[in-house]
Amino acid sequence: MKKEHVLIIGAGLCGSLLTLRMAQRGYKVTLVEKRPDLRKVTQDAGRSINLALSNRGLKGLRLAGVELEAKKLCIPMYGRMIHDKAGNTFLSKYSGRKDEYINSISRPGLNMLLIDAAEAMDNVELIFNHGCESVNLEEASALFKDYTSGTEKTVSADIVLGTDGAGSTVRKSMFEHRKFLFSFSQQWLTHGYKELEIPAANNNGYRTDKGALHIWPRGEDMLIALPNLDGSFTVTLFLPYSNSDYCFDNLTTPEMVMEYFSKEFPDAVELMPNLAEEFFANPTGPLGTIKCSPWSCYGKTLLLGDAAHAIVPFYGQGMNASFEDVVVFDKILDSYEANGAINWNDLFAEYEVLRKKDTDAIADLAVDNFHEMKEHTASELFQKKRKLETAFEAEFPEEYYSKYSLVTFNDAISYEEAMKKGRAQDKAILNLLEDNKLPESLSLKEKLAVVRGVTNEILHDDAVVRNLK
Repeated sequence: MKKEHVLIIGAGLCGSLLTLRMAQRGYKVTLVEKRPDLRKVTQDAGRSINLALSNRGLKGLRLAGVELEAKKLCIPMYGRMIHDKAGNTFLSKYSGRKDEYINSISRPGLNMLLIDAAEAMDNVELIFNHGCESVNLEEASALFKDYTSGTEKTVSADIVLGTDGAGSTVRKSMFEHRKFLFSFSQQWLTHGYKELEIPAANNNGYRTDKGALHIWPRGEDMLIALPNLDGSFTVTLFLPYSNSDYCFDNLTTPEMVMEYFSKEFPDAVELMPNLAEEFFANPTGPLGTIKCSPWSCYGKTLLLGDAAHAIVPFYGQGMNASFEDVVVFDKILDSYEANGAINWNDLFAEYEVLRKKDTDAIADLAVDNFHEMKEHTASELFQKKRKLETAFEAEFPEEYYSKYSLVTFNDAISYEEAMKKGRAQDKAILNLLEDNKLPESLSLKEKLAVVRGVTNEILHDDAVVRNLK
């Protein structure tokens, strides 16, 4: 069977993995990226929240045969290390099962690995420093501007796959197209983010525990830190833009910055000798959710990754969801190839029907987790819930998964299913704890039975409500 020429726009994580996988399947692939080749330029500081690689993302890397190489870039994180204002810490484990953890990984490092693997394929052409100006959706071609020469050129293919991120030009071309109805929503949080750094100690040692994702939850704002291979930590401040005693609008001097951090995160200040300098040198980034439909048109163009479903970073699933896009797309492509000639219009439509409900679910869960992380992780009730859940997972590893585990570690179920079951479990446990209906006189097995019973009641009630709508 003759394999089509595929134009992929955007060489970020999703685009580079998709390029590698499509090339492995025998397609001729042209991958075009607006930025310079990141393997040949110095990376700007402060422009990317550190990534948490987990099961769904690893599954995508495994599919393309690069999982083992990627794991060499990873640092395992076994739980959340919660820091209070007095500098006290405690570890809230991600799972009660053995050997379940998430991985801190460098975005540029992983991106370079994937681009290297794609470039090694004979049927891949890489073009950098060419910005997409527009896409001809009916003809599967795109106009690019060469940022070096200033000239323009058109690249034509059989199909176009848009993986050009949250600011997607491919999606913009669909939005502006007048021959079909395109829906688009963009919801911003009132908070932005700024990257900072805890530098490495002597001999590339770590100044604090490298086996955890560190969180300083403060209600309205929050600081997090993820370890890097060189001994440093990438620190991210999440803070309101305005209308707060401390916000990006009023932290305008080094003195104000140091006053704020010394008051809210005193133990972190001790670890960041260049805090004020980095605060003003690094940009403030926005946090938003993008949903749209349809993802495809004319059987010629399809959106994947952040171009189709950008989410906020608070479940650590943005990259993982994009890699899972590649897994789902690849599986559907398998079935179409087995039947001979591919009807790309049907394939794209089937992919969207299967995938969109899950990307909508993880987008909503990520916003939920934003509030949970900054407001609830240090509360006594939340910690009681987490302690009970990790006990369930340790004692009954095949019978119980918390909401976090369903999303992060159980890639056998969809995001939508994880959201429904996880939310019901959370509601059940919190209500039972608050009403003192899980007394210590009950065994762990008896407690699990009670939680399951109430969870099933909530799921049933939710299903009834959905059916009535």
